Amino acid sequence: MLITLEGIDGAGKTTVQEALEATVDAVFTGEPTSSWYGESVARSLADNEADPLAELFLYTADHANHLARVIRPALDQGEVVISDRYSDSRYAYQGASLEGVVPRPMEYIRGIHQPFTRPPDATIYLDISPEEGAKRAGASDKFEQAGYLTAVQENYERLIGYDPDRFIRINAERSPEAVIEDVERAIERLLEG
Repeated sequence: MLITLEGIDGAGKTTVQEALEATVDAVFTGEPTSSWYGESVARSLADNEADPLAELFLYTADHANHLARVIRPALDQGEVVISDRYSDSRYAYQGASLEGVVPRPMEYIRGIHQPFTRPPDATIYLDISPEEGAKRAGASDKFEQAGYLTAVQENYERLIGYDPDRFIRINAERSPEAVIEDVERAIERLLEG
């Protein structure tokens, strides 16, 4: 089973994943990865002048490598995989970045991924306001600004609308302890069911 953790910056995905590592038997991973593909993504994040279309393909290359080297082998071994960010992040974030660059950007990105990606079995969506997310994230890069995060959140809402049965919405505006407890319960139900 592939479970993904999604939400805008500042929602607490990394904090939740770190807590889950102590309680859930799974392969824990995330995107962008620590591979050279992921390092290229990190470099683009620091470059406010990076071309958004070129950036999309850096993220896509990192995702393809992640699937080949981590996700598919673990799933083939019968492991549960939990990923801090996955393809939905790309659809939501790069979909917002490519607005006005390509027609219907989110559909364009989903079309690129559809032939090769492996959809998640379930997605835990940590829901937080863009203002609170930007405040928590520190607005340290171009993707952590409240205005941009609003567009990203709208894209996440569209994704949830496309596949509501896959998404489990968790209110992330509460204390980390309350959020982690809700996520742990949701994962228990997923693994039992």
